[in-house]
Amino acid sequence: MFLGIDLGTSSLKALLMGADGTVIAEASHPYPVNAPHPGWAESDPQDWWNAGAIAVRKVVQSYAAQVQAIGLSGQMHGVVVCDGAGNPLRSAILWADGRSHYELEHYRALGTEALRPLANPLTVGMAGPSLLWLRQGEPEVYRMARWALQPKDWLRLRLTGQAATEPSDASGTLMADVAAGTWAIALLEALHLRTDWLPPIVASRAIAGTLTRSAAEHLGLPADLPVVAGAADTAAALLGSGLTTAGDCHLTVGTGAQITLVGDRPTLDPHGCTHLFHAALPNQWYTLAAMQNAGLALEWVRQLLGLSWADLYDQAFTVEPGCDGLVCLPYLTGERTPHLDPTPTGAWIGLGLHHTRAHLARATLEGVAFAIAQGFAALQATGANPDTLYLAGGGSLHPQWRQLLADVLQRPLHSVETQSASAKGAALLARLGIGQDRQIGEPWKEKQAIPGGSATQIAPAPQITIPNAPSPALETAHQRFAQLYPAVRSQL
Repeated sequence: MFLGIDLGTSSLKALLMGADGTVIAEASHPYPVNAPHPGWAESDPQDWWNAGAIAVRKVVQSYAAQVQAIGLSGQMHGVVVCDGAGNPLRSAILWADGRSHYELEHYRALGTEALRPLANPLTVGMAGPSLLWLRQGEPEVYRMARWALQPKDWLRLRLTGQAATEPSDASGTLMADVAAGTWAIALLEALHLRTDWLPPIVASRAIAGTLTRSAAEHLGLPADLPVVAGAADTAAALLGSGLTTAGDCHLTVGTGAQITLVGDRPTLDPHGCTHLFHAALPNQWYTLAAMQNAGLALEWVRQLLGLSWADLYDQAFTVEPGCDGLVCLPYLTGERTPHLDPTPTGAWIGLGLHHTRAHLARATLEGVAFAIAQGFAALQATGANPDTLYLAGGGSLHPQWRQLLADVLQRPLHSVETQSASAKGAALLARLGIGQDRQIGEPWKEKQAIPGGSATQIAPAPQITIPNAPSPALETAHQRFAQLYPAVRSQL
């Protein structure tokens, strides 16, 4: 059996998987995201550590002796600064943190050519800008830290006593040469940013250490179990869902929304609107359109209107497409793809006496769908035009909401019925990792096939197809949405 641990933004999930890929047990435990100042987003890593013990003990209580290896996945972009033993020197700064807005100017000052190896637009909340803020805002912590780690890499350090990262997380830091799979040392030196606290980069399926006795007691597992490096949550989710072939395109709707396109080469976005990250398997990358306001905006509106989720959907879909002229711009926390701007706010535009709260609910659903469609258009602008779009995520379960997404995107959606895809991807990496005779910390660059299973041997999850239907009213509303944002941007 193989244990996958997914360290999410608001909860940690543990999943136990059999050698055949069957999910045997899973559990999760929540923890808070703290905002000590406006625009900040932090977590206490000790909360992650405690949640790990609770969730893992639940899933392994009857199977601890049968666990063969552990794999990890986790939220991207954030950073934990800690001492050599893994003791955090401050709270973790998360991907949703906006304090490093001005630090991006240090990057821009280097010029386009110097930034090219990063292969990504400059975005707040990524580790590099956050560490630049730390250099100025908390210089003593900056000086004292031994390691600057991604969240799941910090967890692995606590589990094994060894520091490492892997390509999928490293590529999302704004500190790595994404195509080469190395730290961008020359760029970091030009930023006057420390490089001695960056861990070595190993393969996602490499054994990055073994479970220490104290960590084993904490989790209720035997000591010395191999711990595989793992992958960033999106990369692990692609693997867990069986979407590992170049051209696979995947829409996930959760707190935010992400559209990922798997590729077999690092393809840069000439418009600089989408992200490029390394995948969990060797010699694979994925292009990412990231929209910040999906379930987040819907949850806010649900609470504002005093509706249950069932009532929100029931009322919203009594309204005809186009909402009788009402449009919602759902930018409650700014937007990444395609606008790359953390400052805009949201709005309902076109309100009249004839509008009801059902209209407000429907307009928000349509606004989120239109924002996702803009992200898809940004992905297409890179030269991609996938015919098949897979759909996953807890925010995409209602059948009429799925239908609205298909109609707005003008693509049939193939709903992938995989629960806990990131945790399952982590468990699959554990399975792949111990199927190989390799040294701890082996460098990640490699060309050989994957022993113990290839990308084509990881079966896709069962699917439900949602056909799209033409809707002139939706197309008109979508066009109005696209025109409104630039027209009212200065007021938002």
